[in-house]
Amino acid sequence: MTATPRYQQIKDSIVDGIRDGRFPPGSRIPSELDLAASFGVSRMTVNKAIRDLAESGLVNRIAGSGTFVAEAKAVSPLLDINNIAEEIRARGHTHSADVLEIGRVPAADAVAVPLGVRLGDAVGHTLIVHFESGVPIQLEDRYVNLAWAPDYLAQDFTRITPNQYLMDACPLTDIEHTVEAVLPGAAEQAALGIAAAEPCILVHRRTWSGPHLVSFARLWHPGSRYKLRSQTHVR
Repeated sequence: MTATPRYQQIKDSIVDGIRDGRFPPGSRIPSELDLAASFGVSRMTVNKAIRDLAESGLVNRIAGSGTFVAEAKAVSPLLDINNIAEEIRARGHTHSADVLEIGRVPAADAVAVPLGVRLGDAVGHTLIVHFESGVPIQLEDRYVNLAWAPDYLAQDFTRITPNQYLMDACPLTDIEHTVEAVLPGAAEQAALGIAAAEPCILVHRRTWSGPHLVSFARLWHPGSRYKLRSQTHVR
């Protein structure tokens, strides 16, 4: 049996420390000199282990200060239509939601065009904050064409997410995403509990069921708590 390389042993030890709470987010891990002495290896071996951890995003190296455990961020796939509640539970955390607004509203210019309805048409609107273990990670501002999802406004969105309802009521077949980095306005700051200077990831999402354009949503995420991932297979 091949012995585990020493640099891998160092990596495993640090990862175990992060997982069991010995090295919480933001804490400084032992120096390279201390790790070299503890494991009886060269500093070059330790450096390789730390470099691998930094490349994977688990730690941050700060010149002159040391190496620190990175703050954990929720990760969401960019190219899929996923249920945020399921994503959160898959990470071993608890999902909850606070419905700030729900009702029929006339479609303004900023909604009518992306939703494919006429100006002033009645559309369903929900404004929901999603929490991961009590921490707000997404503000979902969604508009729905009620012709294709007539019971949308009758749902209890503290128990079911809009995504889950729409997937059941009119299975979504196509998705369009536009992503930008923005600063939050006063409403977003209040809903997400963030400062005015906190950068946000804003995802504009449109979804279709067959030929029907069903919903348009603006999804706000605090940049310090969230990141998006995309993977494409290249032939």
